Amino acid sequence: MYLNCHTYYSLRYGTMSVEQLVQKALAAGTDTIVLTDINNSTGIPEFAGECSKKSIRPVAGIEFRNENELQYIGIARNNNGLRELNGFLSDLNFNNHHIPFPAPRFGEAYIIYSLKKIPARKLFENERIGIKPGELNRLITMNSSISRNSMVILQPVTFADNDDIFIHRNLRAVDNNILLSHLQPWQCAGDDEFFRAASVNGSIFGEFPWLVANTRNLLDDCNLKFDLEGLKNKKIFSASRYDDKLLLEKLAWDGMIYRYGKKNPQAKKRISHELEIIDKLGFSSYFLITWDIVRYSMARGFYHVGRGSGANSVVAYCLKITNVDPIDLNLYFERFINPKRSSPPDFDIDYSWKERDDVIDYIFKRYGYSHTALLGTMSTFRGKSIVRELGKVHGLPKEEIDALIENPSAESNRNEITGTIFSTGLKIADFPNMRSIHAGGILISEEPITCYTALDMPPKGFPTTQWDMYTAEEIGFEKLDILSQRGIGHIKESAEIISETGVLMWMYMPCRSSKMMKRLRSISGSARQKDASMLKVRPCAASLKSSDATLTQFSWLPVRS
Repeated sequence: MYLNCHTYYSLRYGTMSVEQLVQKALAAGTDTIVLTDINNSTGIPEFAGECSKKSIRPVAGIEFRNENELQYIGIARNNNGLRELNGFLSDLNFNNHHIPFPAPRFGEAYIIYSLKKIPARKLFENERIGIKPGELNRLITMNSSISRNSMVILQPVTFADNDDIFIHRNLRAVDNNILLSHLQPWQCAGDDEFFRAASVNGSIFGEFPWLVANTRNLLDDCNLKFDLEGLKNKKIFSASRYDDKLLLEKLAWDGMIYRYGKKNPQAKKRISHELEIIDKLGFSSYFLITWDIVRYSMARGFYHVGRGSGANSVVAYCLKITNVDPIDLNLYFERFINPKRSSPPDFDIDYSWKERDDVIDYIFKRYGYSHTALLGTMSTFRGKSIVRELGKVHGLPKEEIDALIENPSAESNRNEITGTIFSTGLKIADFPNMRSIHAGGILISEEPITCYTALDMPPKGFPTTQWDMYTAEEIGFEKLDILSQRGIGHIKESAEIISETGVLMWMYMPCRSSKMMKRLRSISGSARQKDASMLKVRPCAASLKSSDATLTQFSWLPVRS
């Protein structure tokens, strides 16, 4: 009966991976465990999957702390309860508020308080007092105003074995930015936070059967059904899936005329094939959302480059999502979308760094902040950063840390302390260290994002998931990558400078049409007033052949009259 389990997603606190936690629970003969990582729900999708493999019933929750101080533990009764907890934590993160005490009233979640910190008010019907094994003797002298029915067993789990205690202490010293020798007991987990064999728990709580019964009743009332199969993206762009199908067909066939003309049998065959697969796999909305974003950016005059596997799609080319002709370059659509592809498709769209945030702002306002989020990512303990962090908590001066990083194998760097640093460093390598933001991934969800994760609010100013792109893929999200390409901004700046100064400008554009070539060559020179003199513009065009496509080199040659 474990209502308070931590993984290493309790950053700089937990010592076990999700997989290791579930394995330890199985070895202890436990049939139900509650994952309650500190101030996050990052590991819950992975936890649900691992429990399913091991036939353990998963229950989800969040442990709420203000720095080192435990406030309470939230346990979701069901998926709505998980959404409540995620939403509560997200609101606090958005507003940069501390965890309030006592907890607000939740409709579908239990709240467990520590015996050391009980609300002064009367407990709500969903609130309980957690009793740790070392606190059982206090039940004898406890205030009779606290009902037995409100008490449950609170046995936290943080360690896999005794070796983890030292690792945990190092992580806590790193988190508090203090020397290991200055670490206080209240800043760390208790030394007894392990899974215990059922027989041991029986002997500990044998005299308190009502406490065991209360805990079992709470667990029996909780259930988590985490769908790891179905698509999670926004499913309908217009009025219905069928309307999306019709709209995408309309846009694709109109775009074919623009890209290929009315009579191109190869393009017709390819578009029909792609539209059939897109509809069959339920990606019409995904294409339409991407088209909508590109349409907005083009209306604003923002130049974009669509690339990645999405450039294999003729439909994307006809929708102007990309400017790469898959037919001319013999690109296969199945590389982008096919029923057997293990990873979901995604569009990569580059913008200038000056315009990218405007596009992202449009996406959030168009599809709603509750259904849209930037993708998070996880920074881990790696390489030199491990040595630097552990060096500080073990009291090494900066000069010695630098020397240790520069030449770790030097004889002068071999001693008991450095040996401890390296051995501990190997154990925490690849542990999550801090949450950050993916370079450009955006999710647009059918359900509110808080159904799946709590959200952070980094300085970027947009809600961000607490798990990364790999988890998003595993649970059925297809991301959009709205990326910043510095070169696009420089090109635009150059064009603006040229426009002002009359300096020679070169432009390359796809041109395979003889009519277009004639049109370019027939453009007459124009004149515009600049300062006190007239500036004539003379166009010229020449055909070039590159490995990617036939391009037209089109230049304006300014000539003073």
